[in-house]
Amino acid sequence: MKDARTINRKLQGARATKTEKPVVDNTPGAAPPADNSISVSQQSYDQQIEHLSKLIALLNASSAYSPNEADLTVTALQAKQAALQSANGAVIDAYTLYSNSRIARNEELYNPVTGLVPTAINVKKYIKSVFGTTSPQYKQVYGLLFKAYKE
Repeated sequence: MKDARTINRKLQGARATKTEKPVVDNTPGAAPPADNSISVSQQSYDQQIEHLSKLIALLNASSAYSPNEADLTVTALQAKQAALQSANGAVIDAYTLYSNSRIARNEELYNPVTGLVPTAINVKKYIKSVFGTTSPQYKQVYGLLFKAYKE
């Protein structure tokens, strides 16, 4: 039971022992107390799957664990864990493609030499210099807004 409680606490993201809150000084002009605590949260998807596998291993080793519900059996929990690992892997793969696509998009739009945004800004400047600020040609493109990308 102690091991199961430890794993549950990790799944919930709680500390084993509570941290002491710093004393607040209510004196006017006093600086707020610094929070020097270090996060012990283990709630990432990878960590949660790992904790679930430890809990399943603990249940599998216990002869006292025999639930009546089919979805709570060790076999069903192992299948659930495998499905979670598979889904997490799919998300990681999809995020890699997504991230690479964003990089390619930003290069296409914001490259200082060949990007769409710098080219459009230069075209607006060219139209302004050739036709003037009061020309109908410049008035057509004047309202188009192009912003440089900032990370």
